[in-house]
Amino acid sequence: MRLLVLGGTGFVGGAVVAEAVRRRWSVTVFNRGLHGVLPEGVPRLRGDRTAPDGLAALASGEWDLVVDTWDGAPRKVGAAARALRDRVGHYTYISSGSVYAQPVPPGAGEETPVVVSAPDAEDGDYPANKAGGEQAAVEVFGLRALLVRAGLILGPGEDIGRLPWWLHRIARGGDVLAPGPADLPVQYVDVRDLAAWTLDHAAAGTGGPFNVISRPGHTTIGELLDTAVTVTRSDARLRWTAPEPILAARVVPWNDLPIWVPPGHEFRWMQERGVAKAYAAGLTCRPVAETVADTWHWLQEVGAVPQRAGRPARAPVGLDPAREAALLAAHHGA
Repeated sequence: MRLLVLGGTGFVGGAVVAEAVRRRWSVTVFNRGLHGVLPEGVPRLRGDRTAPDGLAALASGEWDLVVDTWDGAPRKVGAAARALRDRVGHYTYISSGSVYAQPVPPGAGEETPVVVSAPDAEDGDYPANKAGGEQAAVEVFGLRALLVRAGLILGPGEDIGRLPWWLHRIARGGDVLAPGPADLPVQYVDVRDLAAWTLDHAAAGTGGPFNVISRPGHTTIGELLDTAVTVTRSDARLRWTAPEPILAARVVPWNDLPIWVPPGHEFRWMQERGVAKAYAAGLTCRPVAETVADTWHWLQEVGAVPQRAGRPARAPVGLDPAREAALLAAHHGA
């Protein structure tokens, strides 16, 4: 297979490139050339989609498949798709479960309404960008456009820092505020499983939207944090705390305590999406122990979470140590 990756050095794009190289496909990437290191032998076409004539490097060449990880203005997806329409067999757009319009019902499947956007929209918020990007890809490629609606993505290379924050915090040891309940189901996808499923279905010519994420309850917050204690070989003591006092202290789920979204929270749907379609299409998800261990091994190699390729720096995730200490003292006498 001849694969063109638009992006290719960020978290998901890097995993797609690595998986395609593992399969011995012919891989080319197109990006600005400012971030990341490519595997040996992978050529880079340089261009900036936000600049005039920024797609000039794509004026020639033919590929069987394109994977596009863009999360900016939807009209840039449309421009790339039109530039490649006659020289590419299939177009995959890496989208997000964030496209679903609020309020999102638990178990939401691909038929759930999405936010209002347009294929020619300028840069907006993340949900609108992804929804418009989907429309732009479909407008040009129709049934030859695969829309990969990922959810929480974990694994080596993570450039948001959710699982890395937990690993670094637990590695420091001592009493750790563990947000309950311990048996709270967690839904996510390892980036490597996402990449493998995506390339399988791009090669098969699959079209349409898919929620590509594990079944709800693939793991629990308790299993995930216990595994983090094990792989870091830490003396950390998980102090399980009910959601009510944590929320009363204005701790923000997902941001202050990454991955955790408590029962009844307005964003709980993010870990309760319907995945029957993707599983029927062969999605398999590796055990959480493998994801956590491999992420810790990667973190020890790189030292710090990398900056997101091509996007402004984000505010760091994770709970301030002083706030954590106050909550521990109030509820566990630590």
